[in-house]
Amino acid sequence: MSKRYTEEYKNTIVELYNSGKTLSELNSEYGLPKSTILTWIKKAKPIAVDNNKIITQADYQAMLKKMARIEEENEIFKKSHGHICKEVSSIYKFITDNKDVHDIKLMCKVLKVPRSSYYKHLNKKESKRSIENRFLEEEILNIYKASKCRYGAPKIYEKLKAKDIFISLKRTQRLMSKLGIKSIVCKKFRPYSSKHKVESRENIINRDFSTTGINQKWVTDITYIHTIKDGWCYLASVMDLNSRKIVGYSMSKNIDTTLAIKALDNAYKLQQPSEGLILHSDLGSQYTSYDFGEYVKRHKIIHSFSGKGNPYDNACIESFHSVLKKEEVNLVKYFDFDTARLAIFEYIESWYNRERIHSSLGYITPQEWKDKSKRVA
Repeated sequence: MSKRYTEEYKNTIVELYNSGKTLSELNSEYGLPKSTILTWIKKAKPIAVDNNKIITQADYQAMLKKMARIEEENEIFKKSHGHICKEVSSIYKFITDNKDVHDIKLMCKVLKVPRSSYYKHLNKKESKRSIENRFLEEEILNIYKASKCRYGAPKIYEKLKAKDIFISLKRTQRLMSKLGIKSIVCKKFRPYSSKHKVESRENIINRDFSTTGINQKWVTDITYIHTIKDGWCYLASVMDLNSRKIVGYSMSKNIDTTLAIKALDNAYKLQQPSEGLILHSDLGSQYTSYDFGEYVKRHKIIHSFSGKGNPYDNACIESFHSVLKKEEVNLVKYFDFDTARLAIFEYIESWYNRERIHSSLGYITPQEWKDKSKRVA
């Protein structure tokens, strides 16, 4: 076994050599190999740093080692920047991921976590609650992504229940907060006053949106959609108040009576309602026009109108257009009319009618409600 010598002992041998002792004498008197003595002498050899300071080779090597350590500590600190402000488990993960690059002891020191705690974490068995949370987070993310990031906690909570996953709404909210996800918020409608003189017409519905079956009350309106190439385009929609389904719609580059009639005609052909259907709209020129009135009369539809400057009278279809803007239109820039038309088709037919659950329908889709109504009938 090789002997160990203190720094004091080494320095004394070097002093003896510097005072005149030869290597042979030191070898003979102290039983030290000449190579060992030469190594100590080399390390103790002074190096001139500047005119006022002299250090030894050993001091210089120690300084280089210290500088390398400081440089590595800085590198660890920079690389761990995204972890140090998070939970301690995130720091532990960083240490594990970098253990082949940096010394664990040094990383624990830089990141100010006890080594014992880190090793305890490595050997810690994951709790039942933690395993359950990971499962729930995955399910929540799947539902959220399937909704194209449109669902908030209440709807995700309902979708979980539909999959026989029963947790509280508050826990759903906490897990969504942890995942950093939230719904697209829709602003509430506020009444506005019209500056144009419009002739009042009969408001048959008078904000009574209740029904006992499909094809009893429809509501219709027009909204604006912007495109880069073709400028403003227009969507006319028709909703059945019973199922909240969009039963007819049409898009055009022009906002005119033809657009309003086309949307209604699409709904009429698809639904084939019986006589006595009530259609509610605002007092827009498209809906008060002679041609629109003739279409309504010809198909024996009863026309109801909102009061002047009262969007609440047509709140359901206004709400649909608001949701459409928040969940689809305002999130993208459409290049031209055809791009917008295809996107709106996909949103209404694939998402809104068939996939998007509605609280007013007991958290099922408009299509499910309609199918259910048919079975009951």
